[in-house]
Amino acid sequence: MSDLDKAIAQLRACRLIPERDVRSLCYRIIESLSEEGNIVSVHAPVTIVGDIHGQFHDLQELFRVGGDVPESAYLLMGDFVDRGYYSVETFLLLVALKVRYPDRVTLIRGNHESRQITTVYGFYDEVLRKYRSPHVWKWCCEVFDYLPLGALVTGAASSVQPLSTPPLLANPSSNLTVSDDDDIEAEVLNAQGELIARNIRKPREAESNDEPSGTYPLRTGPPGSGATADQNGSRSSYGNAVLCVHGGLSPAIDTIDQIRLLDRAREVPHEGPMCDLLWSDPDEIEGWSLSPRGAGFLFSGGVTRAFNYRNDISLIARAHQLVMEGFREMFDSSLVTVWSAPNYCYRCGNVASILELGEDGSNEAIPRSNGEGNRRSNSALRELGHGTGAPGRRYRVFEAAEQKFHGVPAKRAVAEYFL
Repeated sequence: MSDLDKAIAQLRACRLIPERDVRSLCYRIIESLSEEGNIVSVHAPVTIVGDIHGQFHDLQELFRVGGDVPESAYLLMGDFVDRGYYSVETFLLLVALKVRYPDRVTLIRGNHESRQITTVYGFYDEVLRKYRSPHVWKWCCEVFDYLPLGALVTGAASSVQPLSTPPLLANPSSNLTVSDDDDIEAEVLNAQGELIARNIRKPREAESNDEPSGTYPLRTGPPGSGATADQNGSRSSYGNAVLCVHGGLSPAIDTIDQIRLLDRAREVPHEGPMCDLLWSDPDEIEGWSLSPRGAGFLFSGGVTRAFNYRNDISLIARAHQLVMEGFREMFDSSLVTVWSAPNYCYRCGNVASILELGEDGSNEAIPRSNGEGNRRSNSALRELGHGTGAPGRRYRVFEAAEQKFHGVPAKRAVAEYFL
């Protein structure tokens, strides 16, 4: 067993690794990340993960539900640290898995992967408590600076294919059967693999009805490349490409190529396109609006559809916002928020989810080792939308790990100087 495998085994057991090993691990991943662009290319099949926020035992539950690394490939959309009790172990485990399996783990930056935010929301204090020095925090912050700003998933299946073993119904009285001719657009499973909800894709209307207003080119290029004879990008989404960012869109960004040109190796600025990608949120508004968060913007469905159309992508997947049902599709399924921290902050009572994208016409899932316990049966039904161009989407919804595994890490005793 290599030293890296030993470190992974130790971190999986939620045990800290020595400070010198953290330093070596951080420098190794910086070397790897420095070779990646601002937008990482990922090919389906892949499982997309939202915020984790240091909830280590819930990350273990996620791997039980979604399949462990390297059997399953994961794309994690940031906010690995802060608020939870085990940010150190969570982030270091993900870093170690990325170094060990670089083609099976993709990490992108969230708004909490910054020096300023982590000094306020817990990661800095946790490092001081566990290592008695800020060195580990400094090395992790250097890693934050090299994390990509997004990922582009290509090769996703256009529909969800039935599993090799048909799932049982979470609610036996529900009618979720399909015929051989049905095009399954999306379905929701619980942690035991039982079917909660399923949507059949509606017939696609004429393409001219789907086009946003404005002038767009007639020639197509690779999704997200803008590789056409026109600066506005390509015309239609045939490749089921999915753009993954932590927060959302920016009024300063019209094309994915513009994201590729940003200087990311720095602290997250207080404003500008890099800030917006990590802080913005979708909302039921018209156009753009200032965000109540104090950073980033609110953006509308019209903005989302125009961006997708211009960049030849069919879906934006993002995290950043707590969703009680684990995920929420918006704007005719042109955008989805995925939230992967169940019972957020150990008190919110929400469920979590992961999003599985299958590969080119086959969305069959790898056999899973599912978690235990009762799961909610219908919380996601009202959130599952009917889109027209998004790829096939399989959501797995899960609850928090049993509370008995969540014990708050004991703080080191303070010396009793005056006794």
